[in-house]
Amino acid sequence: MAMFAIVAGRSTPTNERLGSVLGPAQAVTRLRAGDVALGRLDVLLSLDGIEPGLWALDVLERRGVTVLNPRSCLEATHDKLATAEALADAGLPHPRTVHVAPWLAPPELEPPVVLKPRFGSWGRDVVRCDTPADLADELELAELRTWFDAAGGVVQELVPPVGHDLRVVVAGGVVVGAARRVAAPGEWRTNVGLGARRVPTIPPADACRLAIAAAEAVCGDLVGIDLLPVGDGWTVIEVNGAVDFNGAYGLGSEVFSAVREALLGRARAAGEALLAG
Repeated sequence: MAMFAIVAGRSTPTNERLGSVLGPAQAVTRLRAGDVALGRLDVLLSLDGIEPGLWALDVLERRGVTVLNPRSCLEATHDKLATAEALADAGLPHPRTVHVAPWLAPPELEPPVVLKPRFGSWGRDVVRCDTPADLADELELAELRTWFDAAGGVVQELVPPVGHDLRVVVAGGVVVGAARRVAAPGEWRTNVGLGARRVPTIPPADACRLAIAAAEAVCGDLVGIDLLPVGDGWTVIEVNGAVDFNGAYGLGSEVFSAVREALLGRARAAGEALLAG
């Protein structure tokens, strides 16, 4: 019987609920042709790159393992510059994004803007700059951080915060979960790690269409798409290739079962296409 495994740098509640968690070296040792591997390597805790192990996903693909969330997906989702490029190529709404680093000229974007690590997550070191002086001060502080020296950061146009966002979980090309993330009192960021709370919700059809399109733009088999309302539509704020979620995201069924079913369906379709080709 084929094995379904999560290839990750560390165990998390989400990883453990999805399946057997293997480190990159373990996956290469244990998985064979016909098995299915889901890449869940995350951003380094130091925010200066992706966890080691992308090489293992390449090895597994060459071996005949069906790899979901392969190297290309994780690089496109964890690197915010690559995310912005992929979304722009697909014609999807996303804040204008520019690279900032010690070796680059100052950014041309005018505040209000948001300064983020290029490889960031959990809302860490994400700061809002409402004036040119704010931006200059925050860039000066960023020069003291290892991630800024290693890879730089990004400056993005500020999408006006509304106190909440919508996270949509897309697996196998379908929406399998969603929740509204409500920011903590006095906080503009909606990261759960910063005190936001998850509220179960049914995502509107236009948000689902945009989330699916964003997942396709980064070739993501399991991704989280964070959306903010803008006018009468939505814009994509983040695409997360190692998205965390819990039971609050369920859409009428248990969300982890829905994710596995969707992923295994995509894996079967990939195997059938390979045989047919």
